[in-house]
Amino acid sequence: MSERAMDEFVPDDLLNEPWVDYSNYTKGQFLDDLERRLKMFMLRCVKVCRSLPNEFDAQHFGRQLLRSSSSAAANFRAVRRSRSQKEYYAKLSISIEELDESLFWLETLSLTEIVPEHRLIELTDEGCQLLKILSKSRKTVSD
Repeated sequence: MSERAMDEFVPDDLLNEPWVDYSNYTKGQFLDDLERRLKMFMLRCVKVCRSLPNEFDAQHFGRQLLRSSSSAAANFRAVRRSRSQKEYYAKLSISIEELDESLFWLETLSLTEIVPEHRLIELTDEGCQLLKILSKSRKTVSD
C-alpha cells in the first residue's frame, strides 16, 4: 500500500485527545463523552478500512473491523436507552465484547503486515482506553 494511501487515515489533531478526567463529570456527561469517543473510534476504523488494499485477506479483516467497531458504538447507544439495570449491564457487556473484537482485528491488520503497526498505534491506544473505561463502568454497575 502506498504511503499516500496510508496517510489518509492518520488521525486528525482533533482525534488525538489527552486522557480525560471523568471525576467531575455527571453520569450524563460521562455517557455523552463515551458515546462520542466510541463514534469517533468507529469513524477512524472506517477510514482504515477504506484505505485497505483489495486483496481478499485485507478486505475480510476490514469488514470484520467495520462490523465490530460499529456494533460497539451502536450497542453503547442502546446502553443509554436501557430500561433496567440488567439491560444496561447486558448492552454494556456487548459493547465491551465488540470493542475487544475491534482491537483484535486492528492487531490482525498489523500482524499480517497489511497495515504498518505505527499507523495503528493511536487508534489501538484509544480502543484500549475505551475498553478499560467500559470494563470499569461495568464492574461498578455490578457491585
